[in-house]
Amino acid sequence: MARRRKIARRFRNIEGAPPEGKKRFSQILDEIGADERRERVSVSDLMRAMDARAVAALILLFALPNVVPTPPGTSSVLGLPLLYLTAQMMLGKLPWLPAIIADRSMTRSDFNAFVGRVTPLLARVERLLRPRLFFMTAPPSERIIGGIFFLLAIVLALPIPLGNMLPALAISLMALGVLERDGLWVIFGVLVGVLSMVIVSGVVWALVKAAAFILFNAF
Repeated sequence: MARRRKIARRFRNIEGAPPEGKKRFSQILDEIGADERRERVSVSDLMRAMDARAVAALILLFALPNVVPTPPGTSSVLGLPLLYLTAQMMLGKLPWLPAIIADRSMTRSDFNAFVGRVTPLLARVERLLRPRLFFMTAPPSERIIGGIFFLLAIVLALPIPLGNMLPALAISLMALGVLERDGLWVIFGVLVGVLSMVIVSGVVWALVKAAAFILFNAF
């Protein structure tokens, strides 16, 4: 019987299901939204719900909206919490946010509207995730990942037109990998992050050259 349970757990992991007793991120979001005792959902509520995975979960939440085109200034607003969280992950600290951010909340109906858009996609992605390449998500590696997160968060917060999408995608891929202990997704995220840094640095260099050209030819 014990051998049969062990084989069943292994099969569930291969199929992309969560380990026994562990809830997926999308399931936790759905449960928070379904809790009728809540009138509002705050950032601190999410931190408590995710417990040990709070840093990676919040990093994912703040990065995801920037993967698609957003109104100007959105990346700067969401970039500040990302800078706090990624710096703490880099330093191996417990997640903490200043009260002005942690106490930010939305009504449960607004949260459910957000969750309704996000969780179907998350649930499909989570089926592709499974624990592998554990060395990529071990505590020492997580601090290195936190440093990469921090660099990408700085780029994301810069007011570069559409310059936030690739860094946000890289952060999201890596955060999903950390959440589900999937080192392969972390590697994919790092590769996308390197590509985004190359592209954004090219855009910044082109903008600097254009500004210099206009400046020198205007006077």
